[in-house]
Amino acid sequence: MLKECFDSVREISPLIHSITNYVTVNDVANAILAAGASPVMSDEPEDVEDIVSICSALNINIGTLNKSSIKAMFLAGKKAADLNRAVILDPVGAGASSLRTSTALALMKEIPFTVIRGNSSEIKTLAAGSGLTNGVDANSADAISEENLEEGIAFAKQFAQKNSCIAAITGAIDLVADKERCFVIRNGRAEMSRITGTGCCLSGIMAAFVSANKNTLEAAAAAVCAMGLAGETGWSRMQSGDGNATYRNRIIDALYCMTGDDIEKGARYEIR
Repeated sequence: MLKECFDSVREISPLIHSITNYVTVNDVANAILAAGASPVMSDEPEDVEDIVSICSALNINIGTLNKSSIKAMFLAGKKAADLNRAVILDPVGAGASSLRTSTALALMKEIPFTVIRGNSSEIKTLAAGSGLTNGVDANSADAISEENLEEGIAFAKQFAQKNSCIAAITGAIDLVADKERCFVIRNGRAEMSRITGTGCCLSGIMAAFVSANKNTLEAAAAAVCAMGLAGETGWSRMQSGDGNATYRNRIIDALYCMTGDDIEKGARYEIR
């Protein structure tokens, strides 16, 4: 199942349009390339409708908002919806400021997102219409753990049903759910949180996986497993003196060298 999802990205090599934040834009582009797809980045309002028209999916990331990029997000999102393209929302820092929260909620109101991917605090903020995050990181009180796993699974399914999307809640334990099924994924390393942009990269490759596969839930779960497995493999190759900058590159290298068989063997998940 996951192997097929992974291999489809390499076979099809979809073109992915990302309106993403300037902190991580280069890493997102390289992660999309490493997964076997092709990236194009544009956030100019006069440009985005033409760009999204030639792409297989759109990835919207609100990490560094400005008036121009917000306008571009709405234009591109509506065009993608008109063309029946997959659209991913990464609500970076929703809950950290009123602008981020209101922008994410307005986008959700006007654009039918295929997948909404964020940490637990971001997704809870969107569910409630307000909230509080630790900058762009999840509050520890919101984290998914073994103790609150059942509650988290139920919440993910409810969010997916209410918003007619796949809910991808990522953290120490990742949940990827539609209204009926939830993948509980335990790949990854805690050290990935010490690198800016691993979540942004995941949203980019998730757009590639979803656009290249018919089963959206399985494709989104495969993307999460692939990114987590790349984090594990990259960490295993760290040497004395290596730090988070090297780790970032090793994650992208691990994703580039990954095969469908690797993800089939290395993915650790259950379906609930």
